Amino acid sequence: MDKADGANGTFTAQDVAALRRSVAGPVLEPGAEGYGEECATYNLTCGFRPALVVGATSEQDVVAAVRFAGRHGLGVAVKSAAHQVTSAAEGALLIAVERMRDIVVDAEQRTVRVGPGMRWTDVVPRVAEHGLAPLVGSAPNVGVVGYTLGGGQSPLLGRSLGYAADHVRRLNLVTADGEPRRVTAESDPDLFWAVRGGKGNFGVVTEIEFDVFPVTRFYGGGIYFPGEHLADVLRAWLPRTGEDMTSSVGVQRLPDVPMLPEPLRGAFVVHLRVGYLGSAEDGAELLAPLRAAAPVLIDAVGEKPFTAIGEIHMDPVDPMPYFDRSVCLEEFDEKALQTFVDLTGPESGCTLANVEIRVLGGAFDREPAVPNAVSSRGLPYVVFGFAVGAPDAADGLRGGLERVMDGLSPWTARRNMVNFLSPDEATDAEGVRDVYGPERYDRLAAVKKTYDPGNVFRFNHNIVPA
Repeated sequence: MDKADGANGTFTAQDVAALRRSVAGPVLEPGAEGYGEECATYNLTCGFRPALVVGATSEQDVVAAVRFAGRHGLGVAVKSAAHQVTSAAEGALLIAVERMRDIVVDAEQRTVRVGPGMRWTDVVPRVAEHGLAPLVGSAPNVGVVGYTLGGGQSPLLGRSLGYAADHVRRLNLVTADGEPRRVTAESDPDLFWAVRGGKGNFGVVTEIEFDVFPVTRFYGGGIYFPGEHLADVLRAWLPRTGEDMTSSVGVQRLPDVPMLPEPLRGAFVVHLRVGYLGSAEDGAELLAPLRAAAPVLIDAVGEKPFTAIGEIHMDPVDPMPYFDRSVCLEEFDEKALQTFVDLTGPESGCTLANVEIRVLGGAFDREPAVPNAVSSRGLPYVVFGFAVGAPDAADGLRGGLERVMDGLSPWTARRNMVNFLSPDEATDAEGVRDVYGPERYDRLAAVKKTYDPGNVFRFNHNIVPA
């Protein structure tokens, strides 16, 4: 009887055969055809290498997989769009949920229910048919569930409506004991609080229901300026706007590739990104000082349908190898601005592909009617940087990220935004405690002890059971 070792567990070929009979989707071991595809990720430096991967097709498949893991002492990791991977999950059981792609739009109630395999690119056009919009993020090709469980920061609706997690009505969740639960504020208040913000620490979501809103258009997009004018653009951008405008600035060193328009190929640029819910006329008036701040290379701001929300940030779509870091800032005053320019501007020697600073505030600061565990509430800015390159260049790329992020330390908060955390951040319990803050973390750890006392769901920015 051949045995395979899992993460603190063991299973036999007969055990795997029994699992295959109990699920409709594939069950694959390393070396099997299709294993690599099931384990593929967006960040090519962060691949999954589990002992087993189950391609779940239904909640029943998820239940069977989690119960198998429990019987055999395996940890469980979950993969949907795989934009945020914190561990290779070696020796674990990986549940891939991309096949679970149901969607139901209730236009009258203004709600949507989706399976965990859905991405925002699947959801936005379906919802738009009814004149409605979800709190989708800057990269619409990410997974709905992972984005929402980590908070979910919209570049258009966030400052007026808050985080995506604030508008979740219900979650179907398979917890570590293999039990499927229908989790609401009424049925399981502590678990409902923890899952919305606690990312994947509490189980496998098999369906999520959330509110959508009557928004069909916006005024927005991006304006590109030459990088040497970074300080001028930042000073023009600093004054805060009303909650109907969300904005950010990215300092970008772009690749020389044909897919970029000529002024941007291989260029060092400042990318101003704007999403405004008011009229185009009012938006143009608000942006006039910014447009006058520096020479404009490309101005792609205009009246757009909501389905064009991805044009605000123009985030890359195809998988790539990269390293990233993030911090939240308590403030961004003139001294912080000048430091940011010194660290990322034309004389800095910075080689990072992108360093961006996003304005939060507004409804991001307000606790929703049903409170949740979102970690970044009350923080006014988040800074995210990434460096593109293969693992053999890791030391230099990480060093560039460290220089920028550590250079902002006088203004850095201890807490951070969960969805921007990299595998290099919050790598132990104390680091995760800092991300959430002690009071929030202690409450999360207590909920974890109730629903996952064995820390089955640990291949994440892990909340350790109290």
